[in-house]
Amino acid sequence: MNKIIITILFLMSVFSVSAIAADILLDKKPIIGAYEYQHYSPIFSDKRRYMVSLPERYHINKHQYPSLYIVDADFQFQHVSAIVKNLARMGKLPPMIVIGIATQGDDDYLNSTTWPDPEDDAFGGADNFQAYLKQELLPLIDSQYRTNEKKVLSGYSLGGLFTLYSMIQKETPFNAFLAMSPSAWFDRNSLPGKIEAMLKKNKLTSPVFISLANEEGMGVDKVIEAFKKSAPDELNWQYKHYPNENHFTTALPALYDGLQFLAPNYAVDGTDMLAIGDYKQVLAHFNTQRQQWAGFHLGWLKAWQFVKYLSWSKQLDEVDRVLAEISKLFPEYLTTVSIQLAKGYNKRKDFDRVAQLLDSAKVEGETLPGWHKQMSIYYIGMGNPKLAQKHQVLALKLATKYQLESWEVWELN
Repeated sequence: MNKIIITILFLMSVFSVSAIAADILLDKKPIIGAYEYQHYSPIFSDKRRYMVSLPERYHINKHQYPSLYIVDADFQFQHVSAIVKNLARMGKLPPMIVIGIATQGDDDYLNSTTWPDPEDDAFGGADNFQAYLKQELLPLIDSQYRTNEKKVLSGYSLGGLFTLYSMIQKETPFNAFLAMSPSAWFDRNSLPGKIEAMLKKNKLTSPVFISLANEEGMGVDKVIEAFKKSAPDELNWQYKHYPNENHFTTALPALYDGLQFLAPNYAVDGTDMLAIGDYKQVLAHFNTQRQQWAGFHLGWLKAWQFVKYLSWSKQLDEVDRVLAEISKLFPEYLTTVSIQLAKGYNKRKDFDRVAQLLDSAKVEGETLPGWHKQMSIYYIGMGNPKLAQKHQVLALKLATKYQLESWEVWELN
C-alpha cells in the first residue's frame, strides 16, 4: 500500500512539473478582456461586485461612450461583452462600455430582480436593487469611465423581468431596455397591467426590445398585447420571437438582435457607400446615423472603407474638400480619416500626398501608433530606413501604452 501511495505521489509530481514546464515552453499568458471590481454598498450594507469591458482603442482617444449594463453578470457578462466588442470591431455597432452587475448567488438574484410577493418572502428586493444601481453603481461607473448619457439595461429571464421593472420606474437611470425572455409570469402576471398604465400616460419613451423563445407560460404574450394596444406610434419598440430556440439557448441570438435594434442599418461598407452617392451624401448619411439611440462612431474600419469608397468612386481629387467637410461634421475623427488616407496613398506610392496628410495630422498623430506606422512606411518609400525604424519603434511602444488588441499590434508589425 505504501509503495502504491508513493508511486501515485511521484506520478502527480511528475505531471505537475511537466505542466509547469509546458507552460514555460509555450510562454503561456492570459488574454484579458475585462476586469472584475468590488466596492462597498451602503444600500446593501455589504460588498458588491461589478465587471467592466472597455471598447477597443478606449485608451487611445478621449471619446465618450454609451454604456450597456447586464443583469446576472456572473452568468451573462463574458459572452455579452465579447459580442459587443466584435460587433463594434466589425462596424455593426458603435463601441460601448459593458458593465456586468453581479449578484451574490441564486438567492440574491431571485430577490434582487423581483418586487414583493405576499405569498413568498424569497422575493421583493427590486426597489433596493434599483436604488443601488441609480445611486451607487451608475455614478461610480460615470466617475471612473468616459460614459455619455446613453445607458441601456439588458437582462434575461428574471433579469429581463427586472429590466422591464426598471423601465416603468419613475426617473429610471436607463434610457434603453433589452429584455430577453422576461419572466413576466411573476406576481400572477401583473407586469402587463403596470406597463399598459404607463403606456396610456405616455410615460414610456425609451427604446425597448423584448424577445421570447419557444417557451410557454412566460407571460410575455400579454406584455406584447399591452404594447400593441397602448404604445404611441412614436415609441421605438420591437418584439421578436425565436421558435427554434429554448429558454436557455435564446439569450445570445436575442441579445445580438437587441443590439442591432439600437443601431439599425449601422453597418455600411464601401459598396454601400457607392449606392448612397457622392461623398457629401455619404457624410450626410453618417450624420443622420448620429440620431440613432447608439449614436455614430467613425472608427478605423468605417474610415478605411470610406477611403476605399473614395478611390472606387474616383473622388480622390476631392480629398481636400472631403477633409474640410469631415472637419466640420466630425472633427473628432479628422485625424483617423487622415491616417487612413495616408495608408491608401502609401499603397499608391504617392509619397508627396502622404507627407501632406500626415503633417496636417501631426499634433494628434504623434500620439497615435497608426500615424507612426504610416510615417515608417513613408520613410521606407523615401529610402530612409533609419527614420522608418524610429517611427516603427514608436508605433509599437504606443501600442503597448494604449493596450491595443493583439490583432492591431500584429498589423503594426
